[in-house]
Amino acid sequence: MQLTLWTYEGPPHIGAMRVATAMEGLHYVLHAPQGDTYADLLFTMIERRDARPPVTYTTFQARDLGSDTAEIFKNAASAAYERFKPQAMIVGASCTAELIQDDPGGLAKALNLPIPVIALELPAYQKKENWGASETFYRLVRGLSGAPSTEPKPEGRRPSCNILGPTALGFRHRDDLTEITGLLGRLGVAVNVVAPMGASPADLGRLKDADFNVVLYPEIAKAAALHLQKTFGQPMVETVPIGVGATIRFVEEVATLAGVDPGPVLAGAPSRAPWYSRSVDSTYLTGKRVFIFGDATHAIAAARVAKAELGFQVVGLGTYGREFAREVRAEAALHGIEALICDDYLDVEAAIQAAGPELVLGTQMERHIAKRLGLPCAVISAPIHVQDFPARYSPQMGFEGANVLFDTWVHPLMMGLEEHLLGMFREDPEFNDRAPSHLGGKAPAKASVPPATAPEPVTAATLAAPSAPTTPTWATEAEKELKKIPFFVRGKARTNTETFARERALPLITVETLYDAKAHFGR
Repeated sequence: MQLTLWTYEGPPHIGAMRVATAMEGLHYVLHAPQGDTYADLLFTMIERRDARPPVTYTTFQARDLGSDTAEIFKNAASAAYERFKPQAMIVGASCTAELIQDDPGGLAKALNLPIPVIALELPAYQKKENWGASETFYRLVRGLSGAPSTEPKPEGRRPSCNILGPTALGFRHRDDLTEITGLLGRLGVAVNVVAPMGASPADLGRLKDADFNVVLYPEIAKAAALHLQKTFGQPMVETVPIGVGATIRFVEEVATLAGVDPGPVLAGAPSRAPWYSRSVDSTYLTGKRVFIFGDATHAIAAARVAKAELGFQVVGLGTYGREFAREVRAEAALHGIEALICDDYLDVEAAIQAAGPELVLGTQMERHIAKRLGLPCAVISAPIHVQDFPARYSPQMGFEGANVLFDTWVHPLMMGLEEHLLGMFREDPEFNDRAPSHLGGKAPAKASVPPATAPEPVTAATLAAPSAPTTPTWATEAEKELKKIPFFVRGKARTNTETFARERALPLITVETLYDAKAHFGR
């Protein structure tokens, strides 16, 4: 453990808060010193929730350490039950309170509250936020899902599934859930329970009624899904539907488990991303070098979409989540690179600099790093800030999510292209501030106009000089390459290239001449 300016994950009790805040009818009693209530701001300020998390802090102070802090916890737990009347309660300690070893689980059990009380053991100095969320959800599912049912399922009912994984403070979890729920509905599959988001402790008791489980975020839900598979024989869909290809595989996998025909849904797939990807000028997108870093789920999915669907070259891939390091290393090997498993943002910055990418896909930390390095960047993963909780509908999953990915990833490159072109043609009257195009080529009244220079005197040398060559001829390949330049600067590119060729007495303009001219006028 080390002190750092930024951190990719909080301590594990933050993960527990994400699960508790996402659910209804659940309360979290957290043994924590005064000051640890900062965690509320993550939800009320960053996620912009309209209510604070369902958490009661014991908020003991330094002077309490010499007295009975265990009694403080018991009083807080009793008061929380009387005030909120939850269906179930989880109890645990923050990283600071862990040091005093008060055993919140044993203390809560001694209170004999008339509701299920689930103790959390979250080792704050060995584990982090995503593990804490996973462990909390697993403990809740294990404690509240009940025993296997011996009654046969009624005949003729619709196939059903549980959607597992979405939490509070998750990256686009709200919109992903909407998108995937709609996709399942079009397949004819009923959603039995969504958890943790929106579920109550009573709902967790109905998890066993589903035919299978959909694991949207393995970091959060895989451990719970494995328990349900072992206890109730429920298979799980592990394909994460991020990108067109993965969404198609997801639909096919769900259809197989549900015994339905995926054809109508796949035939009407509404994503425009494949067509847009094919239609965008390959000169500016195909082969772009991209560096990807985030949680394992989004990083792996981003690498596959980047290579297979957008034609990018993945030059860096990594995660801060060590629990899924093996999966990330396996994906990195497919791209011929070595995965970066790291939770130090300074090491990540060094890796980005060494890789020399043209686009960075990462967390809010990589957004700051890319800004310092002057690189385009798009956020694909938590940790995230308030701007990554948009009011608009903006999923990452499903066919509409593929549209969002295309826009989010490609637009930074296109804006970079625009800035490059403006720099390349900065001396043209259409692109400089002395004569903007909306003035019809006339300079503003206050613009400074350089004085006219006197014509050079006619000498014997100038009379003997050869006349300027005629307009050079364009090779067929060069004409094709010229058409790849955006129409609004294509004419200027042609003029500059021909000027460049005349000055060098080049009778034929080739593709190499075009790019040499581009480099010359771009200086």
